[in-house]
Amino acid sequence: MEQNQPLKVIVSGGGTGGHIFPAVSIANAIKKQHPEAEILFVGALGRMEMQRVPAAGYKIEGLPVRGLFRPLWSLKNIGVMLDFWKSKRQVAQIIRRFNPQVAVGVGGYASAPTLNAAYAMGIPCLIQEQNSYAGVTNKSLAKKACKVCVAYSGMERFFPADKIVMTGNPVRQNLLETTITKEEARKSFGLKPDKKTILIIGGSLGARTMNESVLAHLDDIRKSDVQVIWQTGKYYSQEIADALSKVDAVGNLKVMDFISSMDNAYAAADIVVSRAGASSISELCLLGKPCILVPSPNVAEDHQTKNAQALSSKDAAVFVADKDAKDSLMAIALKTVADDAKLASLSTNVAKLAFHNSADVIAEEVYKLAVEYKNKKK
Repeated sequence: MEQNQPLKVIVSGGGTGGHIFPAVSIANAIKKQHPEAEILFVGALGRMEMQRVPAAGYKIEGLPVRGLFRPLWSLKNIGVMLDFWKSKRQVAQIIRRFNPQVAVGVGGYASAPTLNAAYAMGIPCLIQEQNSYAGVTNKSLAKKACKVCVAYSGMERFFPADKIVMTGNPVRQNLLETTITKEEARKSFGLKPDKKTILIIGGSLGARTMNESVLAHLDDIRKSDVQVIWQTGKYYSQEIADALSKVDAVGNLKVMDFISSMDNAYAAADIVVSRAGASSISELCLLGKPCILVPSPNVAEDHQTKNAQALSSKDAAVFVADKDAKDSLMAIALKTVADDAKLASLSTNVAKLAFHNSADVIAEEVYKLAVEYKNKKK
C-alpha cells in the first residue's frame, strides 16, 4: 500500500458477542500490523454492536436491517425486506464515501447488505465463519467472497474449497496473557487453593437449563469435596438468590451473576461447564481446558450442537444434551473432575484443536485482498 493511500477496511456484522468479539479482534490485529489503517464498522441499529464497537475505539454506522419473522410468509416480512433494500442503498453511500479496499463480514444482520453492496461495487470481500455449521448470512454470501476464514474442518460442505482459509476464531487476548496460578486464582474468588474446582458458565445473560441443573443438585455439591464457581447470568440472578435463601447454605458454592475476570475463572477451574458457542470453544481449546459442553437449543440451525459434537467426536469434550442436563449434568461434572486421567486426556485432546494467532492470520488475508484490489486499479 502506498504511503499516501492508507489501508481502508469496512468490517460488518454483529448481533451477539460471538460475532462482535471476533470482529473487534480482527480490527485490532489490522491496526497492530498497519497502524495507519482506517477501519469503519457497519452494524444493525438497536443491536449490541452499536455500543460495543465505539467502546472498543472504532467508528460504526448503523443500518435499519432486521431479521426475518417466522413463518417466512408473515406479512411483517414485507417491512423487513423494505428495510433490507433501504440498508443496501444506505451502505452503498457509506462505501462510496469511505472508499474501502476490502470488506469483512463476520455474520449477523448487517453483513448481508454490506457485503452485497461491496461486491456489486467491485470491492473484494472476506467472510469469517465462527461455527462448524455455517450461518444463513455467510452461506448466502459465499459466492461473492474472495476468501472464507473458518475454524473447523469439513467446511467445503458450505463454501467453495478454493476460497477456504483455516484460521480458527480470534479470542480475548487477556485470557492468554494471564500469569496467575491456579491457587492464586482460587483465592481471588475466596475459595480454598488446594480443592478441585468446577466453573459453570451459561453466558453473560445466563442459561436457564444450566442454572436449573445446579439448583436441582445442591445437596450433591454440598456433600462433595469439590468447589463450584457458578455464573448465573444477570437475567436469573434474583430468581436464584431467592431460591438459595430458602435452603441451607452451600459453603463450597461461589455464586456470581457475572464474572468480569474470566482469565482468573478459567485459571481456577479444573473443568469448565459451558454452552457451545464458537468463541467459548475457541477459548477452551487455546487454554487446553477440560470441558463439558451443553449446547443451547435456542440458536439458529442448532449450530451449538454441531460445534459440541465436533469436539466430543475427538474426545476433546464431554457432551451433555440440554434436555438431559437437569438430571445428569452435575453428576457427570462431579465424576469427571474427580478423574485425573480423564481430565488429562480431555486437556490434551482439546489443546490439539487450538488455532494460535487467528486474528493476525485473518488480518494478513485482509491486507492481501486490499493490495490485489489496489494493483488492479492502477
